[in-house]
Amino acid sequence: MEERSLRITGTSTTFFNKITRTLTKMLIPTQIGINGMLITLKRNSLLKAYENYMKDTEDYNKKELEKKYDDAYTVYLEALDKYVMDSIYKKVKNNTATEFEKDALSRYYEVTSLKEKEYMEYKCRKQKYLLELDKESIDTSAKEKVQEKYNKFYIDKMDSLYKSILRNYSIKLADTTNIYDSSKEWIYTKIFYTLEEYIQNILTLKMQIEPKDEFKDIVDDYDKFETYTVGKLDTKDNIEKNMILLGISRTLFTHSIPLIVAEQCYEKLLKDARILVQDTKMAAKREKAYSMLINLIEDYNVRLLSKKVYWENMKERDKYKKFWDKYKEISKLKDTDFVEYIKQKEVLFIKNDMKKIEDAKIDYSKIITYYKRKLVDYGAIRELKNAYKSVGKYTGTINKENRVVA
Repeated sequence: MEERSLRITGTSTTFFNKITRTLTKMLIPTQIGINGMLITLKRNSLLKAYENYMKDTEDYNKKELEKKYDDAYTVYLEALDKYVMDSIYKKVKNNTATEFEKDALSRYYEVTSLKEKEYMEYKCRKQKYLLELDKESIDTSAKEKVQEKYNKFYIDKMDSLYKSILRNYSIKLADTTNIYDSSKEWIYTKIFYTLEEYIQNILTLKMQIEPKDEFKDIVDDYDKFETYTVGKLDTKDNIEKNMILLGISRTLFTHSIPLIVAEQCYEKLLKDARILVQDTKMAAKREKAYSMLINLIEDYNVRLLSKKVYWENMKERDKYKKFWDKYKEISKLKDTDFVEYIKQKEVLFIKNDMKKIEDAKIDYSKIITYYKRKLVDYGAIRELKNAYKSVGKYTGTINKENRVVA
């Protein structure tokens, strides 16, 4: 009897489990429909509140309109979050989810994993994720007028979220009092990744909607960036791409990535570029890497240091002033003798970079030798024969064996 009772109970349990799973699968579409209607209602309320808040009128209390907009935004996000947990999660659990829905849930958990260790980033990333999720839905199913209204709100909110994310990274990068000071590689990676993500997903959309005149300061850099969005990129390409991203950030994210942080990012790229030049074995590839390094040195000095107002070290400021005066003098040759302009500019950059790296902790001996060979080729320093000394600081001469001569 006991054995029979257990067998019957087991059979019943299996039977009821099957019924439950079947009913769940039947009810999921209904649940999705309910959530979809709620999201549409909350979205419409949000867009109306946003339009009222953005109106330039004195007939309404601006603070009251802002509060209504913030409240509508909060309720809208809650509806989207509920949709993920009630609908997508259940569909994945019951093996009825599409690949898109599986990916959406995976990204959701990736974002929520930040909550314990990086709460500020989690707050921004979660909002960003939910907005992107609804944006994909609107692009595929909503009417054109709804898309137009939503895009205005979407761009404005995303601008704010990206600025907050980048500001958070900047604080960590500038902080020298905690563990982030010992290893900041991941912060640099996140800054460049976030900038690239913004340009691909938000800036591209803005340039389609807003007047072209608003982007005249970055359109050239944007066109250059687009050439790095196709094909497989090598180390040189990635450094060049990140250099372009930094250039664009000096216009779009001046406050989120302050000059002191942008300077650290440039110095990181310069270090990577120098190492690439001295570690590349093939002559043709080394020359390409060298040309990229020269462009990066110019970008760093012209776009960033020339606009630097506050200098902690006055000696460094004076050195840079002399460099800048020389650069402006050489630039006058651009229209009269372009070849000489390129030559003198390159010599100036090489000599300036050699002075910066002669006392560096990294072993730059190979690139110093390479620099000296370039200076000899340009006639900027003399080459002495039959002189043999170990590699040391830059002294202005070099022998045929590429060793520094005192």
